[in-house]
Amino acid sequence: MVPVELAAQLAEAGRRMDARNWVPGSAGNLSARIDDTRIAITRSGVHKGQLAGADIIAVDYAGEALVEGQKPSAETLLHCQLYRLFPPIGAVLHGHSVAATVLSMRGGITFSNYELVKAFGFATHEMDVVLPVYENDQDIARLAAYIEPPLQNNPPIGYVIAGHGVYAWGTSVEHAFWRLEALEFLLQCELEQRRLP
Repeated sequence: MVPVELAAQLAEAGRRMDARNWVPGSAGNLSARIDDTRIAITRSGVHKGQLAGADIIAVDYAGEALVEGQKPSAETLLHCQLYRLFPPIGAVLHGHSVAATVLSMRGGITFSNYELVKAFGFATHEMDVVLPVYENDQDIARLAAYIEPPLQNNPPIGYVIAGHGVYAWGTSVEHAFWRLEALEFLLQCELEQRRLP
């Protein structure tokens, strides 16, 4: 159900995220658009640094597994939402880094005058870029419904679920990884800034 090359790209992204300590235990989830009716996503409860082809499964845009007995990530609906709202998105990566988790517990996150915001297509660094933080909710359908209006009205560079982790996306798995890497760099810089006297 999942193209072999796409599964390999997601598995490699998982290994790279694991190497940076962004997906401890079985945390995080990774996905990619297959076509207009299906996405590939990591199944529930697997370590992202040790993904095999069988750990990447196909779901429809309602988040339902296309093979009976397979269990997708608990947060599949958040991935489906992004693909549905934004057709250019080709991949979504979600990690649980220390910086994203800690900063999100302290309220809003704004990146001011960081050169690396240009990785998201801005022409200058001389600006404030808000990374939305949404309260965590174990009811993923309710969480998705809550965040949809602000996503549609002002598409962000990514977002964070408080005490949980960051979502980043791009036109391909590699592009999504670059953007996640840029976000994680900015989050780490902000965490270090806040430690300074």
